[in-house]
Amino acid sequence: MITKKILLLLAAIWVAETGGQSGAILGDGGKSLGPLQISRAYHKDAGVPFPYEWVSEPEYAARTVIAYWKRWCPDALRKEDLQTLARVHNGGPNGAKKKATLPYWHKVQKILNREKGN
Repeated sequence: MITKKILLLLAAIWVAETGGQSGAILGDGGKSLGPLQISRAYHKDAGVPFPYEWVSEPEYAARTVIAYWKRWCPDALRKEDLQTLARVHNGGPNGAKKKATLPYWHKVQKILNREKGN
C-alpha cells in the first residue's frame, strides 16, 4: 500500500526534478524522461511491464519509482524512510550511501517542508 507520506515524497521529487511539469520532459541530456526523470536503465531495473515511453505520464512514472524502491530498498519503503528513498531514486541502488546524493535529498526535503507549511 502506498501511503500519503510516500505520495508526498513522489510529489516533492516531481517538483525537484521538473518543477512540477508533466509530459515527455527530457532531462540529463536526453537520457531521462518524464516528471520523475527516469532513465531507460532505471525503468528496466524496476522491472515494470510497460514501455519506457509511458514514464512520461505521472501515474506510470510513479509506478516505476515504487517498483524500483520495492526492488532496491524495500525496508526504506516499508519504514517510510524518505531520505533513503529520495537518495536511491537519485543515485541508484546504493544512492543512500553516496555523498553526492545528499544535496538532492536536501532539495527534496526543503520542498517537503514547504508543503507541510501550506
